[in-house]
Amino acid sequence: MESRFTSEFFAANRQRLRGSLAGTAPIVMSANGLLQRRADSAYAFAQDANFWYLTGIDEPDIVLVMDRDEEYLIVPGRSASRQTFDGSLNDKELIKRSSIQTIYDDKTGWGQLQNRLKKVKHVATLASPPAYIEHYGMYTNPARAALTARLKSYKSGLELIDLSPHLTRLRMTKQTEELAAIQEAIDITISSLKEATRPAKLPGYSYEYQLEAEISRGFRRRGAGHAFESIVASGEQACTLHNVANSGKLAADELVLMDIGAEVEHYAADITRTISRGKPSKRQQAVHAAVIDIQKFAFDLLKPGVLMKEYEQQVEDYMGEKLRELGLIKTINHKNVRKFYPHATSHFLGLNVHDVGDYERPLEPGTVLTVEPGIYIKDEGIGVRIEDDILITQKGIKILSNKLPSTLS
Repeated sequence: MESRFTSEFFAANRQRLRGSLAGTAPIVMSANGLLQRRADSAYAFAQDANFWYLTGIDEPDIVLVMDRDEEYLIVPGRSASRQTFDGSLNDKELIKRSSIQTIYDDKTGWGQLQNRLKKVKHVATLASPPAYIEHYGMYTNPARAALTARLKSYKSGLELIDLSPHLTRLRMTKQTEELAAIQEAIDITISSLKEATRPAKLPGYSYEYQLEAEISRGFRRRGAGHAFESIVASGEQACTLHNVANSGKLAADELVLMDIGAEVEHYAADITRTISRGKPSKRQQAVHAAVIDIQKFAFDLLKPGVLMKEYEQQVEDYMGEKLRELGLIKTINHKNVRKFYPHATSHFLGLNVHDVGDYERPLEPGTVLTVEPGIYIKDEGIGVRIEDDILITQKGIKILSNKLPSTLS
């Protein structure tokens, strides 16, 4: 399949990044590295989104240097054994993909960069995250930290300028090619979900993983991958927001929550629907209807100029009204609402499913967001979330996932 992203797209992104920076500090960025899975096997490689945004390259360990009018890639060598198993890197393909004409081996490239570092006080790069992020309970890719350490080893007192705010601003506003990739990912997600949940098929699933497998089959046969681990959760399991085990048994009297997203050329979809495999109870219908109503309220708030913090507070207040109507709370306050609605309504969507974005900046046309209210009542075994993907336009929003009904059955 021919990519919709040309070398001109990546070259233009590099030029836009240069234009956003004052001064002449060299820009140095690293691709992600491979991460060990077990023994001598690695996890499937996932490129650093910013590195891909500037180069289009999907290979590990490469370093990008942009210095004044010069651009080059530093490409480390591979052992004969690794070339046999993983293949060798083709310089011509790297040039064709990125439009960067100069490629150096590790020794030559770092020798040139070292000479330049002796003459400057600053280098612009991406700040390295901590090795372990306690909030998420996960270790981070060490590539940025390794690059930072190597840069500083060449010159004592070298000051690093963090490129993250600049790239965040650039990536927030989606270009035509990006919107097309997101829309294709959304369309594939919708088609796969519709196919997997046809009334004739639903009774045939006994476990969550069987439904998950059918959705995954739909992604792959349509040429897409997964933007994130699919969530298929029924009954009480749906009250665990990221329940990715998908191992529970399906019951006819329980609702099934499916939070899924295909990935097309690195761009993500993120859609959630909650359905009933049998006849839903009046209580289940009432909770589902409340979530639909809250989502419509959120849609009406979104437009250019909106501040995310104010928007989230308005949705929280309206959620409180609905929770009170359902008899779940008596007093509307943050603590009471968050007991049944413990997550934000929206996040940015793009190269990452939870994409970069400035939550302090007013929304602008070209921004893509999710809108995903939910109500989770663990004691009743009811978890309902409805999630759609929207584009901020000049006058309001466009619902990119509007071809998928939000009905309960």
